[in-house]
Amino acid sequence: MPRLERTIMETEILVSNVDGVRLDAFVSGELDISRALAAELIDSGKVTVNGKPSKKSAKVTFGSEISVEMPTITEPEAIPQDIPLDIVYEDEDLLVVNKPKGMVVHPAPGNPDGTLVNALLYHCKGSLSGINGVMRPGIVHRIDKDTSGLLIVAKNDASHRSLAEQIKEHSFTREYKAVVYGNLKQDSGTIDAPIGRDPKNRQRMAIVYVNSKPAVTHYEVLRQFEGFSLVKCRLETGRTHQIRVHMASIGHPLAGDSVYGPKKIITKLQGQCLHAGLIGFVHPRTKEYLEFTSEVPEYFTLYLNSLKEI
Repeated sequence: MPRLERTIMETEILVSNVDGVRLDAFVSGELDISRALAAELIDSGKVTVNGKPSKKSAKVTFGSEISVEMPTITEPEAIPQDIPLDIVYEDEDLLVVNKPKGMVVHPAPGNPDGTLVNALLYHCKGSLSGINGVMRPGIVHRIDKDTSGLLIVAKNDASHRSLAEQIKEHSFTREYKAVVYGNLKQDSGTIDAPIGRDPKNRQRMAIVYVNSKPAVTHYEVLRQFEGFSLVKCRLETGRTHQIRVHMASIGHPLAGDSVYGPKKIITKLQGQCLHAGLIGFVHPRTKEYLEFTSEVPEYFTLYLNSLKEI
């Protein structure tokens, strides 16, 4: 996807929650850009630390003031593609889609097409909300590439604003099923811990108490196996990688999770065993509460059948 430079945007960052991280890694994580682009900006003198140019290998220290001059980018429009969709519900205002494991939600560097957005543009003939820009039309919330399950998509801006407000007010119902390592000591519980960028690795999320957002996950054990458990997780908030980070924080990372789980990957899963199985919301136009469910897909069932229940 081409990037078209237009103007220069200057960003000021006060370092408040890391110490000893490489400058290129820090800038990459803070601005959500590739590490290669961060290094390019540093090498070209577009990044200063306490008013002076620095090397990309320099270590960021607590209290430093970092300034970044970065060209703003005009995003190319996503293209419609005739990709099959599993549509659970649709009307003039919204759709509920069952996303398969392995599908990216919207185009991004490395995934310019073949995404859910490309399929939605074809199916909806471009009739999608524009609040999130030309690369994320209609997208109210996201799930990871390797997470399967239900997503709601807005067809117009009024619906988008209503649904986004429900998410903000925590009145949006979202339940997931996951296979996690180990057997939990309690049958149910709540994890209330803020999530932000991992100060040691800016490409990951972590439980941190500075520059973070509140995050609450309620979990319930459904079945136990030798070395694993099937759990249901209900989100009260919707932070990036929330279930993956929270379950790992209590010693039970998701099976197949190559980022937050053990280094030895369960290759048959090809990513975390996580399925968004229930979504509920108040319809923006009718004000009726709607709720939809999705059974766990084949990959999930096959993995459960390979485990020995206890």
